[in-house]
Amino acid sequence: MRFECRNFGAPDLPRRGLTASSAPLEILLVDIEADLVISDDGRIVWSEEAFPVAELAYGLARWLHLADHIREDFTFDSSYDEPGAVRIVATDEGWRVGSVFAADAQSSPVPWESLVPDLLAFIEDVRAGVGTHGVNPDFVPRF
Repeated sequence: MRFECRNFGAPDLPRRGLTASSAPLEILLVDIEADLVISDDGRIVWSEEAFPVAELAYGLARWLHLADHIREDFTFDSSYDEPGAVRIVATDEGWRVGSVFAADAQSSPVPWESLVPDLLAFIEDVRAGVGTHGVNPDFVPRF
């Protein structure tokens, strides 16, 4: 399982009259974007250009911090009309990653112990990408 992001940017900040240093957290989360690709053994499960990766990383970090006994499936909503742009669902075989926008594509099931390092790597990639735009990446929690 691999979450990749490329081409970081925040093109909407100037339109809002903001800079990376003046924007509040809720704006940074939705305005910092990158091209997102979720793949499984080289097979693309879902991809989207200009995806709010900072908000996804923030949501994943918060989800990973939950205690195991209260952690439910992960569903990323953001500004999409339909919940589930990114979904991580527990099954009897393991955790599957997919998107409501690609209902026929989902990852192979993976155990929690394999999923977590992949998600942590994505979060760190987003933190690094955010930092290259002059934003303190600490608003995306580390696990």
